[in-house]
Amino acid sequence: MESQQRYKKNSITLLGAIGLGTGVMISAGIFALLGQVAELGGKWFPLIFILGGIVTGFSAYSYTKLSNAYPSAGGIGMYLVKEYGKTTITAFAALLMAFSMVINQSLVARTFGTYTLQLFDIGENSFWVPVLGVGLLIFAFLVNISGNTFIQSFTSFVSLLKIIGLLIFAGAGLVVVNFSLSPAESSGQAPETSIAGFIAAIALTILSFKGFTTITNQGEEIKEPKKNIARAIMFSILISLFVYILLAWSVSSNLALNQIIEKKNYALAAAAEPALGNLGVWFTVIIAIIATISGIIASVFAVSRMLAMLTDMKLIPHSHFGMPGHIQRHTLVYTIVVAMALTVLFDLSRIASMGAILYLVMDMIIHWGLLVKLKDKIDYNRFIVSLAFILDGLVLTAFLWVKLQSDLLIVIVSIIIMILTYFGEKWFLQNNQTDSVDHSH
Repeated sequence: MESQQRYKKNSITLLGAIGLGTGVMISAGIFALLGQVAELGGKWFPLIFILGGIVTGFSAYSYTKLSNAYPSAGGIGMYLVKEYGKTTITAFAALLMAFSMVINQSLVARTFGTYTLQLFDIGENSFWVPVLGVGLLIFAFLVNISGNTFIQSFTSFVSLLKIIGLLIFAGAGLVVVNFSLSPAESSGQAPETSIAGFIAAIALTILSFKGFTTITNQGEEIKEPKKNIARAIMFSILISLFVYILLAWSVSSNLALNQIIEKKNYALAAAAEPALGNLGVWFTVIIAIIATISGIIASVFAVSRMLAMLTDMKLIPHSHFGMPGHIQRHTLVYTIVVAMALTVLFDLSRIASMGAILYLVMDMIIHWGLLVKLKDKIDYNRFIVSLAFILDGLVLTAFLWVKLQSDLLIVIVSIIIMILTYFGEKWFLQNNQTDSVDHSH
């Protein structure tokens, strides 16, 4: 009975799926990451979004092939099981994906706080940033309890609203500078960009596209999944890329590079001021608030769904902690609690860095599984998947190299999380398998 309540076949249309994808993508992605991409990539940062879109396109190819072969509500969790079986590596990679999504939620929550404060002349280092972020997470939890159809119609409507808003903002910003294609002027204070920094910046733009993976989680519910999942993924990436390029171009035309870096946590609001005055700042902040709210609701929905599936498959430990209701309700609570902790503990660039590292490792595990484990079971182009794997590796290496020099702590934290996750899962799976053997006697 329970599975029938949770998954409704054909309940999500192609447009609904695109709405969910762009809803997750265009939220944190652009508001929080634009300034950070400029900081790493230098004055040509709008081009980095194009490169990130291309790398994501290659990656998305693997996911579309997997989703055609195995459309399921488990999405990535299910693909990993098909690739590696119910093993430690499957649980490890699936949890990395879940963690990177939860990290993304705290990124969105903090962005929400940072942008909201732009209306009240309170500094971005105020304790109100995490307070507002935690408030948003509680709201997302309440919406998620209210059910599937509401989430779909809400996110689709809001996605449309925010895309229109951002295009108005980008358009107005470009009209002000007569659509001139000049890179952000760098004055003396802006740091020099290295090749490694430029490639590392691609890692952050990939983070702003990774929302396409939430579409795979809706596998069983999308109408004609074999055809529409791939379409929804490609359309979501293209729509987001179009919006990102216009926004990056608009920001880089209205602010000097050192200003973009200095105000990196709220670059869009900062760029709105010279272009559109005070009203522009209000307009941008309101879109940011709408975008972050819708993004977090869609993301919480997707991650609690995936954790519930991993729990059902006995791949991750589960404790009710005395809570009533079904497993997805519990995983929803865990998701929100962890996201709140991150929102309080880390600043925006650290949260983004951790998300990028964990996500790229998981992504490479997916491509590798397709190349090595499923090579005879699924029909796909080996060259494209190999290239996706190599590009991920290149971007991850450059990103780690840059972060080792600028922020060692976050690299160490990310590596510790991965080691603990891997060995924790190994221990959990070994002990649980022996349990089930004992019962058979």
